[in-house]
Amino acid sequence: MKAIAYSNYGPPDVLKPVDLPKPAPKPGEVLVRIRATSVTAGDYRARSLDMPSGFGLVGRLVFGPFRPRRQVLGAEFSGVVEAVGSDVTRFAPGDRVFAYPGAGFGGYAEYAVIAETAAIALMPADLDFDEAAAISFGGATALNFLRDKAGIKPGDRVLIIGASGTVGSAAVQVAKALGAHVTATASAGKLDMLRHLGADEVIDHSRENPAAAQSAYDIILDTSGTATYPKYGSSLKPGGRLLLVSANLWQHIGTLFARKSGGRKASGGYAPERAEDLHFLADLAARGGFKPHIDKRFPLAEAAQAHRYYENPARKGNVVITVDPA
Repeated sequence: MKAIAYSNYGPPDVLKPVDLPKPAPKPGEVLVRIRATSVTAGDYRARSLDMPSGFGLVGRLVFGPFRPRRQVLGAEFSGVVEAVGSDVTRFAPGDRVFAYPGAGFGGYAEYAVIAETAAIALMPADLDFDEAAAISFGGATALNFLRDKAGIKPGDRVLIIGASGTVGSAAVQVAKALGAHVTATASAGKLDMLRHLGADEVIDHSRENPAAAQSAYDIILDTSGTATYPKYGSSLKPGGRLLLVSANLWQHIGTLFARKSGGRKASGGYAPERAEDLHFLADLAARGGFKPHIDKRFPLAEAAQAHRYYENPARKGNVVITVDPA
């Protein structure tokens, strides 16, 4: 099968086309003919080893100390079930599915196997394969931080910093679907996109300082890596939560030692890959509450160009890689 692989960390050009054996499903596994995948922050960091300050060693331990442990990237994908192993009961050949292997990767190939008990679900009927491929990473991250870590509830006022990227654009929609009032920040050229996604208010961060508001938000979610509790703590209402989706080690340490008052909290972490989250997002998409914003599509052979575009500051939303356009 055709795939894109890399054997050394570095710039996008380390991604090369290769021919690999077609996998076969073992008991409990599903073989998916992949139709689309994407470039996520996980793919970018695994390829480049560009980690937030203080996490360089962690990155090498996770992805491979000297060379990549998983040489075929692709943290999320969509496709059609081609075959199933023995004991599989949840899926059958012909099912249209989307999956979130996360750090297990594997999406930059024509086929992948994944356990039926892993993060895999039936596609929402109204989404195409490109859109379904881009549900998982941004959607599950936004859902985990907003719902599970922050306990978002209807009527909450939410500020999303860096709302135009993969996670931010998903967070706008997830927060709205969960009943919040959403203020989203981005550069001037991306504000119309945020309005289209449902943001109630938008802020051009080059012209207005979102940290200037006092006791204004129940939840502040930062995807940009620029927020700290000392900077944004006063913008939280009593009991408010600051969520650091992307942060360096020193920001995380700062949340532990910052003087918090009024029940305010700050937290970071990561979002696990869970099938139940994909079911939630699929149902939300089926009801029209979530549709991944796709900025640009690239064929599998141009995966390096897709990664290069992902690094472009002008990018809005998701970068999709089409594996099988049939």
